[in-house]
Amino acid sequence: MGFVIEKALISDAAELDKLVNSAYRGESSKQGWTTEADLLDGTRTDAAAIQDVMETPNTTVLKYVEQNSILGCVELRKDAEKLYLGMLSVTPNLQGKGIGKELLKAAEVEAKKQDCTTIYMTVISVRKELIEWYVRHGYMLTGKTKPFSFNDPRFGQPKQKLEFVVLEKSLI
Repeated sequence: MGFVIEKALISDAAELDKLVNSAYRGESSKQGWTTEADLLDGTRTDAAAIQDVMETPNTTVLKYVEQNSILGCVELRKDAEKLYLGMLSVTPNLQGKGIGKELLKAAEVEAKKQDCTTIYMTVISVRKELIEWYVRHGYMLTGKTKPFSFNDPRFGQPKQKLEFVVLEKSLI
């Protein structure tokens, strides 16, 4: 498989927007197993929000590229000695083919480059299958939760009460 994982550019924001929304929301997301369409209405993000993420200090968005197409991405943000992992997205009809695993490996490499000892993330608590996937890849539930609260209704209206669980993976 001829792929590369590299830092995304601002010029990739529109393509990343399509990728992330296809992986999480709407009918296309139901082709994969990472859909949130039954939990939230609306979009997951937009190109401007992705550009904002990319311009956030200490943040890197990695993209998985094969045959000149972005098939996956992940947001990484340094937070003291920890690296936050978010927005892990894979094209729905390619989920389960190892792209997500490759992005997790790349995140670990980036974390070590930045002298981080831990990677952490938040996942919607009712996403049991996704939580189990991360646990199989070395992440552990910390017992911590965070409220699910977004101030911008463009990025999802919950269809039920939701909260996040925090997962971590030690790199030492």
